[in-house]
Amino acid sequence: MSIALAIIIVGGVEMYYFLSLLTGILIAVLVAFNGGLAEQYGLYSATVIIYMSGLLIITIFVCLKKEKPFSRKYPYALYLGGAFSVSTIIFASFAFGRVSVSAILALGLLGQSVAGLIVDQFGFLGMPKYPFAKHKIVGLLLVLAGAMTMVDGLDIWAVIMAFAAGVTFIVSRTLNAKLANETNIYIGTFYNFFIGFIVSILAFLILGGGEVAYPDFGISPFSPHWYIYTGGIIGIFVILLNNITVIKISAIYLTLLLFVGQVFSAIVIDLIIQQELSGRYLIGAVLVTTGLCVNLLLEHKHRRALTSNDS
Repeated sequence: MSIALAIIIVGGVEMYYFLSLLTGILIAVLVAFNGGLAEQYGLYSATVIIYMSGLLIITIFVCLKKEKPFSRKYPYALYLGGAFSVSTIIFASFAFGRVSVSAILALGLLGQSVAGLIVDQFGFLGMPKYPFAKHKIVGLLLVLAGAMTMVDGLDIWAVIMAFAAGVTFIVSRTLNAKLANETNIYIGTFYNFFIGFIVSILAFLILGGGEVAYPDFGISPFSPHWYIYTGGIIGIFVILLNNITVIKISAIYLTLLLFVGQVFSAIVIDLIIQQELSGRYLIGAVLVTTGLCVNLLLEHKHRRALTSNDS
């Protein structure tokens, strides 16, 4: 379903809620597909393939739209969204296969929550400051409990990488959205893949010396699972949708909707991969969702109290 069709069908502010849920579903699928590609070709080789395919598609689209991404210069920091998105893919792909897809997304959400609190506290990345409120601890602990419940086996590096993927996702999403706000969602997405492709090449040259699949594909044949090569295309839609929704709905609503879309899709993916439904994953998903809802309700109550005091 195209973005334009989604706008026509849903409309209004509900459209952005729907698009956020859709983004969460696509992220869950993206993690699984990118993880499968990394298993086939190696972590850094797969990242190059993802960004190469994504850059090709978005370049064709930008040319058809007659956009001119290089016609202006923007603050250098805004170009770094693509670099951080490479880190997100590498971290999440590293964790794939070591812990479940559900656990990767839950730990990533924990990383997003912590990074979001830091950004709010200090106003990083040019964002407004929102001092830390004690009521957020309750929800954060529930998110932590849910994430830990979903971790099957203590692979400490996989846990750290999945958490780090959430942190870099927040940074990348914020920078991409700010760049898109300076230009438009298409140019913002183009720069994500353009910079990401350059960084992925550098990461491969520096860290991927033990991988032989790229660029000589003859050494590692194409996988019969064709869908693992669609990560770049899915990534385009994820970036486009993020660029639309980040500036339209509050961060806490966005986080909640993204996670609901992600985690319950991830449970279905884990069911397909592992051929069984884990009650532990369901409990973890409920705990994380409850934690997000608690924070949402308490934050709403807190803001209403501040508004009443001001008036």
